[in-house]
Amino acid sequence: MSRHSVTLVPGDGVGPEICDATVRVLEATGVVFDWDVQKAGAGAIAEFGTPLPENVLASIRKNKVALKGPITTPVGSGFRSVNVALRQELDLYALVRPVKAYKGARNLRDDLDFVIVRENTEDIYAGLEFEKGTPDAEHLIAEISGLLKKKIRPDSGLSIKPISVSGSERIVQFAFDYARKNKRRKVTAVHKANIMKHTDGLFLAVARQVAERNSDIEFEDRIVDNMCMQLVLRPKEYDILCCPNLYGDIISDLGAGMIGGLGLAPGANIGTNGAVFEATHGSAPKYTGQNKVNPMAVMLSAVLMLRHLDEVSAADAMEGAIASVIAEGKNVTYDLKEKRGDPTAVGTSQVADAVIARLKAGA
Repeated sequence: MSRHSVTLVPGDGVGPEICDATVRVLEATGVVFDWDVQKAGAGAIAEFGTPLPENVLASIRKNKVALKGPITTPVGSGFRSVNVALRQELDLYALVRPVKAYKGARNLRDDLDFVIVRENTEDIYAGLEFEKGTPDAEHLIAEISGLLKKKIRPDSGLSIKPISVSGSERIVQFAFDYARKNKRRKVTAVHKANIMKHTDGLFLAVARQVAERNSDIEFEDRIVDNMCMQLVLRPKEYDILCCPNLYGDIISDLGAGMIGGLGLAPGANIGTNGAVFEATHGSAPKYTGQNKVNPMAVMLSAVLMLRHLDEVSAADAMEGAIASVIAEGKNVTYDLKEKRGDPTAVGTSQVADAVIARLKAGA
């Protein structure tokens, strides 16, 4: 095993607790890490005047790999999402979110095993917004109404949805490459091309072109609303879902619900020059410091990080230990118990202790 320099961004809310638990498990695998700890989020504002200081970006650019805890994003006001800013600043264009049923979790069904590959930089999440009543919004409303001969209500806010050939091409190619590397059989492009012909339609057309160049992997497409139904009724028919930004976000929460909640939903943001591994869930500020929240989503994100670092045996061992703890059902947090008020639920730190014990028993 080699030594790895990794940026660690504990985040805020419950982030530091679940990251601490995860770091302890990672170090118990025997892989050696040099952690470069960086502050971001609400706690960084007082010190740096921004939730995303430049030294965080510099550290990730240098190390190429980061493990990140959740960061609070205010709803409707305040600073923009640090998660979105990180992805855009570092061009982490691919978000990988596996949906896998572990025995003993509150799974909708036990045969779930598919991966969402979500485009991370374009679409309605690009941040191209115009506030209602501003001169820019009024100007755009007048321009668009004139160009398209369609009336837009004057009291509207606007969001722009860019989807490019280049952005679509690289995310679909990433999905095929990921399928090949991870011995997956099929890529399904998810879209709403029947309605949004010049954005989702472009995404679909590019996906079909890329599929022709990757004919060793099966390809199909599904309209997003139908896709949601298919995942509930026939999930075994799907393997890798390649989605534009918004649909990927929504479907990954649907997937998390199918495997027992966000506490088991990992994520990896990957670009050409770096990768940031983080849970799908938020920072749960009301639970800060209570040693209560499930750390397994960050732990499973760390498993993805180990695979990215080609520490495959350590990744397999860590995932196996986590799966074993879930299956036993004893040393798990309240969200993995049959009844949420179960007094036998353990805390964040105790979950890490149990996973480490399983790792050592299997070593």
